[in-house]
Amino acid sequence: MPLHNFTLTLSGVTSDTTRLEDALFESGCDDALIAFYGTSVYLEFDRESDSLAKAIMTAIRDIESAGLNARVESVDTVLVGLSDIAGLAGLTRQSVALLKEGARGPRNFPNPVQRLKGSSPLWRWKDVAGWLVSEGRITASDELVENAGILANINLALQLRSAPEPKQVSQFAYLLEHQEDITVFSL
Repeated sequence: MPLHNFTLTLSGVTSDTTRLEDALFESGCDDALIAFYGTSVYLEFDRESDSLAKAIMTAIRDIESAGLNARVESVDTVLVGLSDIAGLAGLTRQSVALLKEGARGPRNFPNPVQRLKGSSPLWRWKDVAGWLVSEGRITASDELVENAGILANINLALQLRSAPEPKQVSQFAYLLEHQEDITVFSL
């Protein structure tokens, strides 16, 4: 069975949470390394499963059933910087920077989606991975694009689950697909 590597970020627990390690181990997270960023908790998994999606979903189940009030907020990298792109694609940071600037390649590198005004813009990994395959920079057989899509979709589901006003989110999603109805709704 294939081994899948991924990282889950948690809320509801901190580095000071009593019995954190024991409870996670007992709930089935014996294949995870518990790590901290300040007091924030994240788990780095090496989980055997027939698919990445199943590996992630069973890890979420195991964490959230540990009796710690822990909740998974995100999985792995969905938004990436130039160094992340280089590492994930097996390219140098300089070659990715040249592709982004249009100094190399067809000048149609995907647009960043966050921090456009800052010095460290972020891209959707799914978009970049797809572009790298379409441009022949990486091979499609690498599962990189498929896994990027799985990570993006699981992260979206986690975000929607945490939405404080899910009805409003549904309304905005509807309006994005039916823009002719925007004047009918009171926003």
